[in-house]
Amino acid sequence: MISYSGLDEAGLTRLAGRLAGAVASGGVIHLAGPLGSGKTTFARALLGALGVRTRIKSPTYSLIESYDLGALGALHLDLYRIAAAEEVEWLGLRDYAGGRWLWLIEWPERAPEAIPAPDLIVRLAHAGDARDVALVATTALGRQWLEQSGFIETRQAGTVS
Repeated sequence: MISYSGLDEAGLTRLAGRLAGAVASGGVIHLAGPLGSGKTTFARALLGALGVRTRIKSPTYSLIESYDLGALGALHLDLYRIAAAEEVEWLGLRDYAGGRWLWLIEWPERAPEAIPAPDLIVRLAHAGDARDVALVATTALGRQWLEQSGFIETRQAGTVS
């Protein structure tokens, strides 16, 4: 786990931008934290760093927004208004299976069995006027993202110090 304390909005934006290049081939990021902790801010910054030039809307009411990034598509989901996992079926997420997508899922705890498992969890928390952020890789791909972004050092096998 990689953690940062006391990030302002600019710091949170820089953190997302740093991760952008590594996630450009797709995968799943869960964004966890209480209301107002910066989940949508992080998603907007990441999508902007990936090249989205259209307005990046919060999916609070639509539940899902999609963006074309050329060879990759991005899906931004906000499950806050989901009362039961069965409601996620209405979003048609199966239509996206098998393609090259970057999934950004806010409020994943609302329907964990109905969404893809994360490669990376971004946990955000209030810290006064700032935010604390933890990056947790849950798969080899997530760890690779953190390594490529310079958040963790790559260990070289077979070397002796």
